[in-house]
Amino acid sequence: MSWFELTAIWLAWVVAGGSPGPATLGIASTSMALGRRAGLIFALGILTGGATWGIAAAFGMSALMMANAWVFEILRYAGAAYLMYLAVKSLRSALSEKPGLTGKVQGGTAWRIYGKGVLVHLTNPKAIFSWGAIYAITLPPQATATDLAFMFCFLYSGGMFVFLSYALLFSTPKVVHGYARLRRWFEATFALLFGVAGLKILST
Repeated sequence: MSWFELTAIWLAWVVAGGSPGPATLGIASTSMALGRRAGLIFALGILTGGATWGIAAAFGMSALMMANAWVFEILRYAGAAYLMYLAVKSLRSALSEKPGLTGKVQGGTAWRIYGKGVLVHLTNPKAIFSWGAIYAITLPPQATATDLAFMFCFLYSGGMFVFLSYALLFSTPKVVHGYARLRRWFEATFALLFGVAGLKILST
């Protein structure tokens, strides 16, 4: 595979990872409500969840999960339930006069924020399918362990770029100031997007 093809794959992976979804919405809302440190911690949790599925897919566990539908169904319903929980929290914040309720969704200690980031990505079917599909598309059946390790690190760097950039961007003073002025609109938007994401997982 040429470097041109690898670059195209990396860019496509970055664009897909940066599209609105549970991970990016969670990082954005956490960063705006609680600040850069919390956003970065949450992003690290997301990256840990992504690494879990990336390594699992490399060992063929994604195919095993697809063959045992009940395992995937449990994860699917758990992920949808958590997203609906976030949607309700955001909606309550949008309807409240008190600022910052969405921050409590991802708030708590550093470990709790990190754990919620891990949970979001571990219950995200998009992550499962993405890692399983990308190996099948980019690597031949006779790929070696070295090939798998290279592709994982190569793509994982794209995930790091996307999720850490989200945390940095949405914790900048201008964005935070805009969030403070338009907090209820932001919360209502997050409620809608979290709800749509949850329903989409259920209907997939």
